[in-house]
Amino acid sequence: MLRSKMFALLSVFLLSISWEATSDLDHENFLHCLLNHSQPSYPISTAIYTPNNESYSSVLQSYIRNLRFNMSTTPKPLLILTALHESHVQAAISYAREHNLQMKIRSGGHDYEGVSYVSDVPFFVLDMFNLRSIDVDVASETAWIQVGATLGEVYYRVSEKSQAHGFPASVEPTVGVGGHFGGGGYGNMMRKYGLSVDNIIDAKMVDVKGRLLDRKSMGEDLFWDGDAARVFFDVRHWAITGGGGSSFGVVLAYKINIVRVPEVVTVFLVRRNVDQNATDIVEQWQQVAYNIDDDLFIRLTMNVVNSTTRISEKTVRTTFRALFLGDSERLLSFTNASFPKLGLLRSDCTEMSWLESVLFWTDPPLGTPTDLLRRTPPSLVHFKRKSDYVQKPIPRDGLEGIWKKMIELQVPQLTFNPYGGKMWEIPATERPFPHRAGNLWKVQYATDWNKGGQGKANYYIDLTRQLYSYMTPFVSKNPRQAFLNYRDLDLGINHNGKESYLEGRVYGIKYFQENFNRLVKIKTKVDPGNFFRNEQSIPTFPYRKK
Repeated sequence: MLRSKMFALLSVFLLSISWEATSDLDHENFLHCLLNHSQPSYPISTAIYTPNNESYSSVLQSYIRNLRFNMSTTPKPLLILTALHESHVQAAISYAREHNLQMKIRSGGHDYEGVSYVSDVPFFVLDMFNLRSIDVDVASETAWIQVGATLGEVYYRVSEKSQAHGFPASVEPTVGVGGHFGGGGYGNMMRKYGLSVDNIIDAKMVDVKGRLLDRKSMGEDLFWDGDAARVFFDVRHWAITGGGGSSFGVVLAYKINIVRVPEVVTVFLVRRNVDQNATDIVEQWQQVAYNIDDDLFIRLTMNVVNSTTRISEKTVRTTFRALFLGDSERLLSFTNASFPKLGLLRSDCTEMSWLESVLFWTDPPLGTPTDLLRRTPPSLVHFKRKSDYVQKPIPRDGLEGIWKKMIELQVPQLTFNPYGGKMWEIPATERPFPHRAGNLWKVQYATDWNKGGQGKANYYIDLTRQLYSYMTPFVSKNPRQAFLNYRDLDLGINHNGKESYLEGRVYGIKYFQENFNRLVKIKTKVDPGNFFRNEQSIPTFPYRKK
């Protein structure tokens, strides 16, 4: 009876497909493909949403975080498969391979360019949000986390088991684990504990052949010694810890080391305008933020505001937001010695638990720890992001030029995230993420707007590009580096054709530098047909006749 109902439902689905490219699908094989991979206790029929389903739009839109990609003109998937079990993932891969459909993999929907749920070719979405279990083992200081979990859920569940532990990852709690770890993942404890992926010790994934693998079973022949002084490390596992996991398979879960945090941490937020003494403070920030105590992370954000001293004029406001893993007395003792121009006062500092500090970093700040369990951001906007890396301090006249350019453009913001500490101790080849020693801080360009339409989008994207262009003399070169989690299609798009390797190299070198070809080598071995592909995926090496 169950099987006949499933056939009926799937038959309705097949009739609903309208894309011309799907007209030649072998429907009978497709039905068998799904049914054969579906376990009786996890029927796949309940996980499928097609355009004829009244919940299709709400399921699609519920994890779209950039309104640029929630327009009537945005290409829509043929179906959304909201996997409830690993067998659904295996079925999705079999179906997509058999019918040559592009499969987009989405966990939290925070991909800046919508790559996890948009395509210009026929595609469907494998949505992982239902796979979000979190199993914390305080005794071993580890946790297994499924990729559909949000970081807020991770923080809450870790703290629920032990207030003496946390995890280094994004300050945005609604970000999904899958995409965040796939690109490296960073947060305000990276100077102390490194990236999220620096704390991953195992993973479970489904490969292109539909096999369920963990680190041990990913293949002895693929082991790679990242450092002669370290244990052998499986290179396929290496690739999915910051090399864009969706290029190599479907990651189901990661095993992480949770990290120790003190009972009391301290946060502060200090704002100064350029028409006050902000330039002096930023000059000093550039000298100390990357080499101050590893327990301290001071983010610098710059945006254009109305001047408080000159009526009808604009100025740049600088915001110094910090997390210190300790009490305010120790913070003040060395901050006022090393960073006196900030003028930090005890009244600027607030002591709290580490979990409460996560709430402080959200914008706007959340109210109580249970708010971290909310999976939807408080508001959504249209936006564009870009990234850069700075390797030597920007001279004062350079800063003044940047203020002038920002006031001219008005809307784009800049954020500087300092490195140093643990980020400099880990070799650039330890993970696919290569931006280690020598990088003083990472830059994010951020432009938000509220009105839809391609004309508005073009206008604000151009403003972002103008600021990015202006910053050229002050950032890394040959290549100009970029951060994969801040995905930027301006860096290049892969059409996954005959020129795939050459197209992929354009953006791949910027994201991965010397690690790019190593990723391509792994990709060529584990997915030679380039099944796991998107607009900025890792390509395979071009085929050469012997």
